[in-house]
Amino acid sequence: MKVNSGTRKGLRAEIDASGYFPDLVEDSVLLALGEEELVDSVVHHAPTFSGDEIHRHVTVLALTPTRLIVGHTDDHPAEPPTDGAYASASTESIRLDKINNVVVTRVVTRPEHYTGAADAVVETWLTVGWGAMNRLDLEPAGCSDPNCEADHGYTGNLSADDLTVRVSAAIEGTESVTRLVQFATSLQRATS
Repeated sequence: MKVNSGTRKGLRAEIDASGYFPDLVEDSVLLALGEEELVDSVVHHAPTFSGDEIHRHVTVLALTPTRLIVGHTDDHPAEPPTDGAYASASTESIRLDKINNVVVTRVVTRPEHYTGAADAVVETWLTVGWGAMNRLDLEPAGCSDPNCEADHGYTGNLSADDLTVRVSAAIEGTESVTRLVQFATSLQRATS
């Protein structure tokens, strides 16, 4: 992630820096963006490893005055009848007034010495919920009687978890952590 001034040129520079099918990634986001103003954006490249294979995934978040555009591009191994790998690119547009929550988690080391310096944040999580996906975590319910054999049903938590982006200074660098915090702050302000 590179610092972006909220311009289409800055967005392209971030996409180019990810090194992952830049024309495809940019085209899918620009189709969703249309003529609307780009307020801020961030690009996150997250490769995953499966055995001896690497699978690449890039997420583009684009903030406009009215929407959050979420773009995902993934590569896939070859499947018949194709003889080469292929990629899928999808975008989702969420009206800002539909976003229920924007959570920004900043992780700092040695918090007793925290002075507000951006490089003190070693990891950032951005979680955005708009009601498209929820996570339900269930576990058996019980009581305090250790000899009780009754069925107490289940207890659990329902959490909105439509999108989570995690950036670590150890992997992506301090600038990327700072960039995600800046974008997340822009999104929080736009949705409040």
